Amino acid sequence: MKKVSSEMKRRIIMTVVGVLISGFSVGLFNFSSCGMDPFQVFAHGICAHTPFGLENFGTFYTVLNVLMLVAIFFLDKKKIGLGTVINIFLLGYVVQFSSWLWASLIPNPNWPTKIIALIIGIVIMCFGSSLYFTADLGVSTYDAVALIITAKTKFKFQYCRITSDLICTLIGFVLGTVVGIGTLFTAFFMGPIIAYFNKIVAIPMRYGKDYSSHRTEEHAANNSK
Repeated sequence: MKKVSSEMKRRIIMTVVGVLISGFSVGLFNFSSCGMDPFQVFAHGICAHTPFGLENFGTFYTVLNVLMLVAIFFLDKKKIGLGTVINIFLLGYVVQFSSWLWASLIPNPNWPTKIIALIIGIVIMCFGSSLYFTADLGVSTYDAVALIITAKTKFKFQYCRITSDLICTLIGFVLGTVVGIGTLFTAFFMGPIIAYFNKIVAIPMRYGKDYSSHRTEEHAANNSK
């Protein structure tokens, strides 16, 4: 049996930890009452109008992702991996638990507490996303949407992602989900913060002792363009 490399082990750990951290951060978003990320806005809006109800959001989130997974399998199955599986079967329950935890610990938060929760939520979401994306072991069903549209249409990824985010936010808002400053913060600040964590944490963690050689190869590739 082929031995799993140390880099692959690190990638698996980064994927599991990154996705779970990202899910936990969504609970902080919910607690802050300042809005959620666009896909969560969409999912909560739909869930509230189904027999599941928001009290069973974890189950609904799993069902929604399974349906999206089927579509992605036929459109581009290369986007499916370990990260996809964890997103589908664990993330919704982590979000549900995190939301319950913070509401139980601080049942009547004031606005300064909510703002602090929002800021911490954004930072740890970016940290988790950095680990998960850098590990490159499959993407969530929602992340796959913009990537597939980009590949099929040749539009730049950022435009496809902005469009999908706006559509999800609009649908969720119409269905009654709170859309607030947190949603805007994720749109404008997640990219730079994720890039920062990539540089100082995720990339060095993935490549370990080979990080210096990886940077040399990357620099050479950039100079050849």
